[in-house]
Amino acid sequence: MRRSVAFSFDFVLFGATFLLILIGVLFVYSSGVNSSGVSISREYLKQLIWAGTGIGILLLFSFLNYGTLRMVSVYLYAVSLLLLLVTLAVGKEVNGHRSWLGVGELGIQPSEFAKISCILFLATYLSNIGNGVRELPRLFLGVLIIVIPLGLILLQPDLGTTLVLVMIFLLMAFLAGAQLRHLFFIFSVGVLTIVLAALPSILQRTGHGPALLVLMREPTSLLYLIPPGAVVAGLSLLGYRVSRRVYFYRIFYFASLIMIAAVCSIAVRLALKDYQIMRFVIFLNPHLDPQGSGWNILQSLTAIGSGGFHGKGFLHGTQSHYQFLPSQSTDFIFSILTEEWGFLGGLLVLGLYLVILLRGLSTVWSLRADPFAHLVGGGILSMFFLHAVINAGMAMGIMPVTGIPLLFLSYGGSSLWSALASVGILINLHRRRYRFPGE
Repeated sequence: MRRSVAFSFDFVLFGATFLLILIGVLFVYSSGVNSSGVSISREYLKQLIWAGTGIGILLLFSFLNYGTLRMVSVYLYAVSLLLLLVTLAVGKEVNGHRSWLGVGELGIQPSEFAKISCILFLATYLSNIGNGVRELPRLFLGVLIIVIPLGLILLQPDLGTTLVLVMIFLLMAFLAGAQLRHLFFIFSVGVLTIVLAALPSILQRTGHGPALLVLMREPTSLLYLIPPGAVVAGLSLLGYRVSRRVYFYRIFYFASLIMIAAVCSIAVRLALKDYQIMRFVIFLNPHLDPQGSGWNILQSLTAIGSGGFHGKGFLHGTQSHYQFLPSQSTDFIFSILTEEWGFLGGLLVLGLYLVILLRGLSTVWSLRADPFAHLVGGGILSMFFLHAVINAGMAMGIMPVTGIPLLFLSYGGSSLWSALASVGILINLHRRRYRFPGE
């Protein structure tokens, strides 16, 4: 006999999510209070509206027919790509990013919803090919599923969402059974791409390596790495096929790695703006530009440090109320929270995230016999984990500033709706544990 709907609904997961939303509304309100104690922003009212409608979205996805998620995944993916293209063409530019689609104050950020559609479609593809994920050609077809929206998002430019998509793919491919050497290659390409893209700015700021600066002053200078890399890769591949010597394969592996990373770094340097590249430089040393690119990190560290163990008390923060911290209701809301609620407040928020992750892991583990459900759940949990770690990390200065919101807390309708839809999908998967096979 099927268990009751009330019994199958994951109230623990819903409760942790609701508490995070409530905390988010409180500190969105706090971020809009000035030094005189007067509220000068109505962002919290919008956040309340988005939270109410978002809970409706959560319930919709919680009780949606499970098979529908898989059936419509390709259509959701296609619509996401279309919206990303339209955004690049006619989207509204905010803070140097053309990532908003809408009129006036009404709009959405398609890249937030693209993460869900990519997870669903990628889960469909990986579950369909089964053990084929261990074959490089089939794995690279999966890479294309991420690369196409990734490229469109990078052109906005939105580096944070791009990095999250890459990590989601790697974690989902790992769950699907991909070979570690293939995943390590993709991960290494990503890391080396960022290093090569940021290296000229790092050298200019630190004043080291003038000879290398001459070669790397322009983005296209890295093109000189491609021809010799292609020759070395081609010859080593030929040598491996003829002799089957392992060292030929290793030479091919690293030559291909450098060649692909050089091409990708050129694309990154052309797509991103100077201040975004500088974020990686400032991550290494915020004091290189304390009044410019390093300002956010230094003010965030000041806010967190001044909060101490117990915090200054709700609505008694100084960094936020004197408006020292830019993007304080979005990117750096964790800094406001820890200034006013201290270490204990930060621990509370991270503890609620841990509850969500553990409940989700329990559900994903119980559905490991269902590859699609297993991968969808894993992809969503990886998204939650990455957003929490990267956002809290950049607030504490241990991660580069990439504009990643703290899901459920940061101000913004698109990120809140997409996060609540994802929680709804997790609850849907949890309910599936109480159904008979074939239902």
